[in-house]
Amino acid sequence: MDLAAIQSALSDAHLDGWLFYDHHYRDPLAYSILGLPQGQLVTRRWYYLIPAMGKPKKLVHRIESGRLDTLPGEKSEYSSWQELEAGIAALTAGHTKLAMQYSPRNAIMYVAMVDAGTVELLRDLGKEIVTSANLVASFEAVLTQAQIATHFAAGEKVDRVLAAGFQQIGNLIRADGHTHEQAIVDFLQEGMRREGLVWDHGTNVSVGPHSADSHYHPSPETSAPIRNGDFVLIDIWARLDEPNSCYYDITWTGVVGREPSDREQHIFTTVRDARDASCALVTADFAARKPIAGWQADDASRAVIRSAGLGEFFTHRTGHNIGNTLHGSGAHLDNLETHDERWLLPNTCFSVEPGLYFPGEFGVRSEVNMIARAGKAEITGRIQSELVRI
Repeated sequence: MDLAAIQSALSDAHLDGWLFYDHHYRDPLAYSILGLPQGQLVTRRWYYLIPAMGKPKKLVHRIESGRLDTLPGEKSEYSSWQELEAGIAALTAGHTKLAMQYSPRNAIMYVAMVDAGTVELLRDLGKEIVTSANLVASFEAVLTQAQIATHFAAGEKVDRVLAAGFQQIGNLIRADGHTHEQAIVDFLQEGMRREGLVWDHGTNVSVGPHSADSHYHPSPETSAPIRNGDFVLIDIWARLDEPNSCYYDITWTGVVGREPSDREQHIFTTVRDARDASCALVTADFAARKPIAGWQADDASRAVIRSAGLGEFFTHRTGHNIGNTLHGSGAHLDNLETHDERWLLPNTCFSVEPGLYFPGEFGVRSEVNMIARAGKAEITGRIQSELVRI
């Protein structure tokens, strides 16, 4: 835990403190931000207050009194619920405006870890509870320069593996007349292993109607054949096999043994232009040092697709934060599933991946990653400008 950095952020946000609370590991963000050890038995509630100024304070149950001993600050203990409520009042005395892992109306559910009853109790004590969403992003999503370097290194490797995967589809079809989704998944994953990459689940190779399911993942039971004339989508992600490395996550599409139809070309062009509109807005705003929220970047893509009359077929957010986990704790590019008011922060990574999906037919998603720095945002890796001819 970087206490000085947290207190500086609290002062900048004009907050009296950041109140952490957990019971049965309901708030994994707290453990990560505070640097608490994992795997301990946590059957009783604990509270940890970091004030904007002064020393932190702890409140723990007597039978689990050591749960916060790795953290600095004065410790108080409770057993009864009456002691607990009195302890919370004492812990927060003199501090009114407190950040917690709370989201008004559950708008940003990724940080909504605190139960409604706890918020009610604190409000009854005269506290103003505000969301910690931007604080969480500052301490969980901001990357070091070393982590950023791992993203670019992973990108070079994944780009090579993906190019080989498209070539392998063509080779197998020319030799045998067909291949299938799972065979290409296996080929891609073996290539990533050779490159020293790791990933949490997936990879996604989708042919024809399967590409219209944005979260389809082939299995030996569902794997469909790939033949001449088919439409193929590949979504592939991985990171270097080292601690704290940053993921790289891309999606490309192509057609096998033919030119795309007019409709396929129109859908791809619309998705590509929507992707580029978001990237251009983010790039321009960072160059101008103008703050930009996740919902604004989503709107830029969505406006292109809506103007094409295809808004109903764009059924997910435009992008997600990327870090050591594939879907990180920073701002997502989203004004559909959520109204994400979190800022796109310098030294963060995120995907830009609009898509259009036509059930029973095909779907197109075009995904790039961006790294944002102070005064600059850039696309990392290769950029698909046309459908791949396989």
